[in-house]
Amino acid sequence: MIGKVQQFIKKHTLFSPNSTVIVGVSGGPDSLALLHFLHEESERRGLTLIAAHVDHMFRGKESEDDLKFVEAFCRSIDIRCESIQIDVTAYQQEKKLTSQVAARECRYAFFADVMKKYNADTLALAHHGDDQVETILMKLTRGSTMNGYAGIQAKRPFYQGEIVRPLLSVTKQDLIKYCEHVGLEPRVDPSNEKTTYTRNRFRHYILPHLKAENPEVHERFQAFSENLSEDQKYLEELTVAEMNTVMKKKGDQGILIDIEEFQKKRKPLQRRGIQLILNYLYTEIPPTLSSANVRDLLALFKSDHPSGRLHLPGGLQAIRSYNECLLTFEEKKDQSYSYHLTVPGQLTLPNGRKLICSIHNQHPIEVKGNDIFLLDERYIGETLTVRSRNLGDKLKIKGMKGTKKVKDIFIDAKVPLSERSVWPIVEDRDGTILWIPGLKKSSYELNTYQQQKYVILYYK
Repeated sequence: MIGKVQQFIKKHTLFSPNSTVIVGVSGGPDSLALLHFLHEESERRGLTLIAAHVDHMFRGKESEDDLKFVEAFCRSIDIRCESIQIDVTAYQQEKKLTSQVAARECRYAFFADVMKKYNADTLALAHHGDDQVETILMKLTRGSTMNGYAGIQAKRPFYQGEIVRPLLSVTKQDLIKYCEHVGLEPRVDPSNEKTTYTRNRFRHYILPHLKAENPEVHERFQAFSENLSEDQKYLEELTVAEMNTVMKKKGDQGILIDIEEFQKKRKPLQRRGIQLILNYLYTEIPPTLSSANVRDLLALFKSDHPSGRLHLPGGLQAIRSYNECLLTFEEKKDQSYSYHLTVPGQLTLPNGRKLICSIHNQHPIEVKGNDIFLLDERYIGETLTVRSRNLGDKLKIKGMKGTKKVKDIFIDAKVPLSERSVWPIVEDRDGTILWIPGLKKSSYELNTYQQQKYVILYYK
């Protein structure tokens, strides 16, 4: 076993010489073997070891005895130990989490605190080859992301450094034999035998059948994990470059995606592109996020319906409108506004554009396009209203009979839902809509140019 672990550490460069390593120790055979092994290796590698133990207080005196056992063991081999008791049940109820998720959050928060205290850049944990097999099978059964399917990583970023897992090349039985060989007497957590936990069912009912087929099955799963991780890393590098062409806007609270450009990408890059975007938006990926969410997003993009909304874990929303999809945590707020625009004058609008109103004393330039609007000299000194749309707004369109609902004008122009609430409407003092800048003019625009003065509005 020792040779396998040493080779694994070398292959993945898990430890830097003369570094401080925090070792998570529960008192069970896995973590006790890891701590003992690293203690034996520490002088040769120049490692300073700090043991870290968390009593989750699930098992009362029994788990408290585990804490005392770890502290005593560390004293016996002259290793400093940081331990803590945390009422995880209270935390679980407060945060409305499962017991396992709550325990994990509390445990890793404590590990981060210990790393900070000792300025350590490495946290060593005792996950082994059997854990890897169980994790990958669970991910495949439940559904996950491509990174999830790769299972437990030998090394990954955490807090101010990295988490390393030196024991992924060996099995639980290897660790038990190691403990027996060096005379360790680890504690046993009876909850590991309860089949109410999904992992335990895989451990007791499925793993034995795989080991019967191939006693070294954990090595096959570890090779699968490493190969998939390498492939995923390469494809993610390609994805970053490709996704830069589909993200129209990118901020802390949301990303706007050009669906048409996104659909041009190959399917593997689309899936990874979604995951890349989610990784950017989430501070921490919710445990409930799965491959089903990625499939739902892809389906939203492909839908023939021009609009739709998808609710994702952690309060993230995907809001589609025509050829755009906004992924955001922000709830849609009332964005209505109403400003006064004196003739002449100018305004900066909520959408970032400007309305500029000026007076011309000569024959105007040819008035074309919907970004410019002409009024006669009667409006000089008047005040126009520039506002967001109201329910039931109608416009008497230039060159057409009757009126048309502003809502229908937006639909015809395929204005995204996210932009309609802030699109400017210009009306006169009597409340008559004169112009929807950039979209449509009313029949009230000046058509004859006999006067000496003209009011011209520009939408820039």
